[in-house]
Amino acid sequence: MSTPFYVTFQTPAELEEKALKLLREAKESGKIRKGTNETTKAIERGLAKLVYIALDVQPPEVVAHLPLLCEDKKVPYIFISEKKKIGEAAGLEVSAAAACIIEVQNKELLAEIINSISSLKQQKK
Repeated sequence: MSTPFYVTFQTPAELEEKALKLLREAKESGKIRKGTNETTKAIERGLAKLVYIALDVQPPEVVAHLPLLCEDKKVPYIFISEKKKIGEAAGLEVSAAAACIIEVQNKELLAEIINSISSLKQQKK
């Protein structure tokens, strides 16, 4: 599968796993949003702490606006290889093209993931 046009950096597998673990933990506290529409609203309202965007979304235009919106609102985002993984981590029986964390207990892991994402973005420049 070729990389979608909206992808600005590649997420290493180990970072993807850490991010999905954090999403599962945040789901337990009930402070996540699932789906492209809810995620978009959370970003616009300044609630999102970390945004998850799937790479295997068809058509890609469904989520293509999210990286731009995140950059505009200064919200960290991460690309996940499969929408099925986002859906499972968010506690859904179906796939999710996008999700975001609103509130998280494990602030250290969140900070570690955000720092890793920042480093990946810096390498691309």
